[in-house]
Amino acid sequence: MKKIIFILLLLVCLLILAAINFNSSQNKSYVLIDNKKYYVDVARTQIEQGKGLAIYEGIPQDKGMIFPFSSPDYYTFWMKDMRFPIDIIYINRNKIVDIFNSVPAPKSENQMLPIYRPKEKADMVLEINAGQSKKYNFKIGDVIKINY
Repeated sequence: MKKIIFILLLLVCLLILAAINFNSSQNKSYVLIDNKKYYVDVARTQIEQGKGLAIYEGIPQDKGMIFPFSSPDYYTFWMKDMRFPIDIIYINRNKIVDIFNSVPAPKSENQMLPIYRPKEKADMVLEINAGQSKKYNFKIGDVIKINY
């Protein structure tokens, strides 16, 4: 009986390790800014881009979401349905072109929401936890390495 329980526990442990390894291998996409790495979800479709990080209650400090667009433009963002504050970083040709620091989550559903628009055209947007841009001194002109 002890042998059966041991084998079952071993199988459960192996299944848990396999699941952890599978999940970590699914998210190989990352953004690197000044040696600071963010593992990112990639919002490729209009539906994914419309929901953005609002699908989460919060994210770890080394996580974010990247929004790649087909061509540079003045893409606007807002905080509809967001539950936590973020930094919005506009990128064009792998360089930061604008940053909105610590954009607050709405306090109520009826709140009028500001629209965030970059000063220059961008072909990508990176969203990360609020305060990270200032904490790591990200600035306009910083080069971004993106792997997705």
